[in-house]
Amino acid sequence: MNPKTRFRSMLKVDFKRMLKSKLFYILIACALVVPILMTVMMTMMDGTVSVDPQTGVETVMEGPENTWQSIGAFPVAEGEVKAPMGGMDVMAMCNINMMFMGVAVFICLFISEDFRSGFAKNLFTVRARKGDYVVSKTLAGFTCGTLMLLAYFIGAVLGGAISGLSFGLNGLTPWNLVLCMVAKIFLMLVFVSIFVIVSVSAKQKAWLALCGSLGAGMLLFMMVGMITPLNSTFINVLLCLVGGTLFSVGLGAISTKILGKTSLV
Repeated sequence: MNPKTRFRSMLKVDFKRMLKSKLFYILIACALVVPILMTVMMTMMDGTVSVDPQTGVETVMEGPENTWQSIGAFPVAEGEVKAPMGGMDVMAMCNINMMFMGVAVFICLFISEDFRSGFAKNLFTVRARKGDYVVSKTLAGFTCGTLMLLAYFIGAVLGGAISGLSFGLNGLTPWNLVLCMVAKIFLMLVFVSIFVIVSVSAKQKAWLALCGSLGAGMLLFMMVGMITPLNSTFINVLLCLVGGTLFSVGLGAISTKILGKTSLV
């Protein structure tokens, strides 16, 4: 079997397995439902006052005012002071960027199952090269991550509509929003590549792969909002595309070497 045919066969197997996996559909469903629930609940809690029993200080919960806050924080205008507490900070942390960490669950369990069942060892013997395996898993993870981002976006729109939030762009343009999503999709390659290298290192130990992936992902997670803001431009898209390409090629090569140097069981 020639290399191209072998690689296409590997891709076909992985995508067929992915589309038959219950985990894949559960993650997509969660990505769709989470923003709806969060937006509705936080809107209902808007204006709720909590009192610290020790200091007596009152904190007023501020719910979201705009649908696009589920995608990212609006740029702070010059001279404007951002509130240090309340719902806006919650939305700044618990927004679409959570999907970058959520895809780790799919990749870690998807790869660990190959080694736990012995499928990987048989695969490398009769069907694919280790490099093909890494590329195929990276593409499958990237596809899952992209669909999770799109599902979250749809959920955010539905949540905003249900809660009666504004769809105004507050000085931004529709292109900013489109480029923001495109940049996030390209940036997904960085996280997927990290999760793949951790997973092939942990092999059948799914718990170790998850812990390692989430730990490594958290090192970059705080930068996602700065790299892919709501007011993204073509520069943000280009940076994410270049970064995603470099990470996928570089870490993919290291993943292949790890598979070649270590036991497959």
